[in-house]
Amino acid sequence: MSLFAHLDELRKRIVHSAVYLAAGYLVALVFAPELYSLMQAPLRRIQIQLNFTHPADLVNLRYMQIPLTGGIILASPLILYQVWLFIAPGLYKHERRFVLPFMFSAVGLFCLGAFLGYRYVFPGMLQFLISQLSGELGIHPVISIEEYTGFFFSLILGMGATFELPVVIFCLAAFGIVSPRFLWKNVRYAILIIFIIVAVITPTPDIPTQLAFAVPMLVLYLLSIGGAWWVYPKCRENNHETAA
Repeated sequence: MSLFAHLDELRKRIVHSAVYLAAGYLVALVFAPELYSLMQAPLRRIQIQLNFTHPADLVNLRYMQIPLTGGIILASPLILYQVWLFIAPGLYKHERRFVLPFMFSAVGLFCLGAFLGYRYVFPGMLQFLISQLSGELGIHPVISIEEYTGFFFSLILGMGATFELPVVIFCLAAFGIVSPRFLWKNVRYAILIIFIIVAVITPTPDIPTQLAFAVPMLVLYLLSIGGAWWVYPKCRENNHETAA
């Protein structure tokens, strides 16, 4: 394909992704009150009422933050498929067979990480940061909608993103970019990089929040080495057969 053909293909994929995102936004916009109720459920368990400090906070929450984030999540499988359609012409035939495992594992692991974050990690953090510490110090918490929403999305989406680590390593190993030996040999550097990433993406600097991100990433990294060991020899064999 020529340069202009690549640009035209890229434009088409971007347009399709924008259409899917707009459709996801409209669906999430309709169900925004229900989504907000799910967001507020962890606070209701500890009997904390949210507050807003600016009249536009509710408009921003109702028509922008919740629908847009929900639309991105809903449209993500179709957007990932558009990304695949763009890069597929440049891949070998044996590499294209990874499209379905990549799609299902990427979406499934993200949903699993987001669910575990919502069901266990986030309520546990609220219990520790609000109920326990405020009770010990005798301070009444006043939490704004804007702060709570930012904290909620940062943690839930961050947990979902951390669960994508096996998919990334699996693809790198499948395409022969990294090997299991390399991953195991540099595990100490991986631990350092993980803690640096966690320090950047965590919504709060406290140790429990950072450990909630770092521990799953470390476990997933070690599990990913096993996945890389499984796929890397096959990738090498396929490359030899292609070359032959």
